Amino acid sequence: MDDKVKHRIQTYSESKNSFFYRLIKKIILDAREKFFYYFENLTEYNDNKSLLDIGTTPSLDSEQNIILEKTKNNKNITCLSDQDCRILEKKYQNIKSFVIGDGLRTDYKDMSFDIVHSNATIEHVGSLENQIAFIQETSRVAKKYVFIQTPNRFYPIDFHTNLPLIHWLPKKIHRKILKFIGLSFYSLEENLNLLSEKNLIDICTKLKLKNFKIIKHKLFFMTSNLILIIKKP
Repeated sequence: MDDKVKHRIQTYSESKNSFFYRLIKKIILDAREKFFYYFENLTEYNDNKSLLDIGTTPSLDSEQNIILEKTKNNKNITCLSDQDCRILEKKYQNIKSFVIGDGLRTDYKDMSFDIVHSNATIEHVGSLENQIAFIQETSRVAKKYVFIQTPNRFYPIDFHTNLPLIHWLPKKIHRKILKFIGLSFYSLEENLNLLSEKNLIDICTKLKLKNFKIIKHKLFFMTSNLILIIKKP
């Protein structure tokens, strides 16, 4: 297990045991239920559609893989992750395959899947150039829809660090502060690069994706999460 995977597991465990997580756990679960509602209703999903989930998490906790919890009758689902997700095979026996790979460069042919889904992954792929490549690749392998959910950079709290407001600062300053207070992992662009609505629009414009929309999910009257939906022609 490499250091990056170890850190993800450790920080998730620490987050679950924190007072903040216990305080908002129900809110998080409700939000993820709502994300699936958006997914189901805005991608014409049904259990006969082929689905690629990019960024599957090797965790048995239901809230970490809501998409898999809600699609247990679909036997045409492929999970792609940079981590080994075989721990999920027994729980989700309907999954066609668990693949270790890179969401920026997959081995799939054009339009291999009816729908490509990714939850809270694009902010972890690195630079803006990588994020552009990620969206381009999801669009390439999708036949009908792409559904990408990511936290909004301009929500007052960053749910990765549980810290308020400092992520609104210029990214170089934000990263220096994180490193100074001991959050070196999240201070690296390769591990955390938050996006705004404008960033998503700019990426789609650069890629000449015309048929897209952004759903703004609100928490306490402010946009906490952004959902990019791309409809293929």
